[in-house]
Amino acid sequence: MRKIIIAGNWKMYKTQAQSLEFLQVFKSKIDEAEGNREIVLCVPFTTLGLLSKTLHGGIIRLGAQNIHWEDEGAYTGEISGPMLKEIGVNYVIVGHSERRQYFGESDQTVNMRLRAAQKFGLVPILCVGESKQQRDAGQTEELIINQLKLALPGVDQSRLVIAYEPIWAIGTGETCAASEANRVIKLIRSGLSNPEVPIQYGGSVKPDNIDEIMQQSEIDGALVGGASLDPVSFARIVNYLA
Repeated sequence: MRKIIIAGNWKMYKTQAQSLEFLQVFKSKIDEAEGNREIVLCVPFTTLGLLSKTLHGGIIRLGAQNIHWEDEGAYTGEISGPMLKEIGVNYVIVGHSERRQYFGESDQTVNMRLRAAQKFGLVPILCVGESKQQRDAGQTEELIINQLKLALPGVDQSRLVIAYEPIWAIGTGETCAASEANRVIKLIRSGLSNPEVPIQYGGSVKPDNIDEIMQQSEIDGALVGGASLDPVSFARIVNYLA
């Protein structure tokens, strides 16, 4: 059975104090009995150490938002696998569209970051997806297949999560139809050597659409942006009705 993973990507939001306030509310509203649902919080680097101590032994896993491909070196502003592993990080987002758009991330550097994450026992969440222009041009399938082809060489698919995030639906309030997301995720799965890889949907996931999203046969969770910043909203997403 494929694992269900609901991950919140806080991006560049929340101080340490705000993070603790979030947890106090969030933990009181989630159902710890949901055995097959893994909850991940991908938080800013400044908050990782604090939450690692706070979450230790609980049902919530800790995720980072990036990782460098080298163990150490003169890479100002970057963070390495040993640094993340030392403080108890479990997951790391790799290749998010915002990293590709604003910071020059390429499919080649995505591959190096994926392999670095696995080298240090972290599970990478690989993000793939098309822009509005690419979708309108009928390039969705070709683009995503190419992203996978370039990202996955040397990557252990038994220790991998993939998130399909149509760029045009991230932070826009425009959600990809659940049936269409399911179709694209089925395409992604058909290109993998391991069909058990959990594949999430991401892109304006909210409490009012999570139930329909999670009823789709190919979707194994969600990578949630803005709605993960509010503890009540994110708890409703985690506690989705299948």
